[in-house]
Amino acid sequence: MTPANSMIGKICVVTGANSGIGKETALGLAQMGAHVVMVCRNAEKGKAALEDIRREVPSAPLDLLIADMSSQSSVRAVAKQIHDKYSRLDVLINNAGGAAGAGTLSADGIELTVAGNHLGAALLSSLLLDLLKASAPSRIVNVSSEAHRGTKELDINNLPRIEPGVRSGFQAYGRSKLLMNAFTFELARKLEGTGVTCNCLHPGVVATNIFSRARGAFKIILMLSQPFMLNSKQGAVVSLWAATSPELASITGKYFVKSKEKESSPLSRDPKLQAEIWQWTEKMTGQTLA
Repeated sequence: MTPANSMIGKICVVTGANSGIGKETALGLAQMGAHVVMVCRNAEKGKAALEDIRREVPSAPLDLLIADMSSQSSVRAVAKQIHDKYSRLDVLINNAGGAAGAGTLSADGIELTVAGNHLGAALLSSLLLDLLKASAPSRIVNVSSEAHRGTKELDINNLPRIEPGVRSGFQAYGRSKLLMNAFTFELARKLEGTGVTCNCLHPGVVATNIFSRARGAFKIILMLSQPFMLNSKQGAVVSLWAATSPELASITGKYFVKSKEKESSPLSRDPKLQAEIWQWTEKMTGQTLA
């Protein structure tokens, strides 16, 4: 872990910061002296999380912003708030995520898991790139999952909604994380030479509430598995390392597991698919991403 004063003066945005890995990541950054901007979907829970962190780190500069990462208008609104409030951004941690029941759609009519886990993170990263570039060296950290390996093929034309054959929440979740990884690698390539690094990671199998929207047998399996999972503090270790470690200052376009580099799935590393996912993401968000 880096020295406790290494993040003093740095501004870090953490999405999904009201609970689980996100909250522990925000706490860890605050303990290192960072100015932490907590982006949460629920205002009441976000305020409670901020107060919890403030009790542990009374001197910590903390801010709370409200956004639903599955809603593109909400993501655009919080990006504007960040631009209006801060003149720099040193670290963006796209941590918010979850798995909804099959067929659940976002406010934009997109399959909810893909909308929240991939499109929201990609859009926010793009909208904040100017701040990140102006603050370089800076970092984008995308919290992904080993579940991405379960997706063996991808039909880019069938991503907006759950299609026949992609019926379970776990399949949708894994697919969304494959999208995140492939997008991370493409974004890292496009940001070469800017001083902004972009990496993704698997935090471990962690007992959090990201599957609170899961339904049926999928939810039952997850509940039974929780006693064997890592706790949130353990899960935040890799995120904190990726966001702050000096050894990663110039490392970009990588996937990390247990704070070590590991190859992402072959599908996520396919340059042709990466380009297709990039184009599809631009189409679905209406945003030129980099």
